[in-house]
Amino acid sequence: MLFSSFDKKEIYVREWTKVADPVGVIQIAHGMNEYTGRYENFAAYFNALGYIVVGDDHRGHGETDEGTLGYCGGDMFGDTVKDMAGIAKFYREKYEGLKYILFGFSYGSFLTQAFVRRYARFLDGAVIAGSSRQKGAAVAAGKLCAGLSGAFKGKDAPAAFVNKAVFGGYQKKFKEGEWLSCDEENNVRYHADPYCEFVCSNNFFSSFFKGLSGLYKKGKEAAPADLPLLLISGKDDPVGDMGKGVKRLAKYYKEIGVRDVNVRLIEGARHEFLNEKDHREEGLAAIAEFVGRIPIRRKQIDPSS
Repeated sequence: MLFSSFDKKEIYVREWTKVADPVGVIQIAHGMNEYTGRYENFAAYFNALGYIVVGDDHRGHGETDEGTLGYCGGDMFGDTVKDMAGIAKFYREKYEGLKYILFGFSYGSFLTQAFVRRYARFLDGAVIAGSSRQKGAAVAAGKLCAGLSGAFKGKDAPAAFVNKAVFGGYQKKFKEGEWLSCDEENNVRYHADPYCEFVCSNNFFSSFFKGLSGLYKKGKEAAPADLPLLLISGKDDPVGDMGKGVKRLAKYYKEIGVRDVNVRLIEGARHEFLNEKDHREEGLAAIAEFVGRIPIRRKQIDPSS
């Protein structure tokens, strides 16, 4: 369906709703350079467990901006978080009484971290997958480079230098340079998909690093103490600094008072552990166990919020 967001932009949303007796709703926030169409198997798995699954193609991605992949005007990161909040409100009201979980992967995991700061009232729990607590110096450098590139080449121009700096660093971690996953078939599918592997714009990266720079401020607004969190990644995922960044993120949430913080690092898995035939079942089972034990924590929300 097409969802009209806060600024009237139409956001493409996929729904997997054929569930006889639903127990909950899982909202997907997908990664950079991909789209929700890659989550058919994920949705089928959780449909079978009684969960309705929904997810938008973020700004600059998939069928939302298929003509300008990697680019959209405005604050792409901040506006996408607002899109996700509007979508959460819509489905929470449509499926009132069911538990509501946000699943964010990679870029979507950082959107999820921002969502937890601002809109946790919509959630009963969150899964932060393929993620990390990024180091401040790297974020500042990325923000500066993207801003300068945008000033000289235009905000809509591909951020070739920043893209190479980010993903080139990941590639160097592996002899064959394939950091995405250790599943050759998955990598071939990804590289062949016209909605994947494009170079995001200067505006995308500028917005992204701006969003990252505000994620780790401390205070009671950072995350509710009673919001269950699962941080799950491949142990060999360079986005998570080979597990160290995931542990840094878990430490942050514990330090600000979140009581239920769970960490799962999957041995031998890289970034897309859910698309690796040797690791997907372990990953799906861990997420299913987590969401299965989550109680409904949210209070009644003002319809105008």
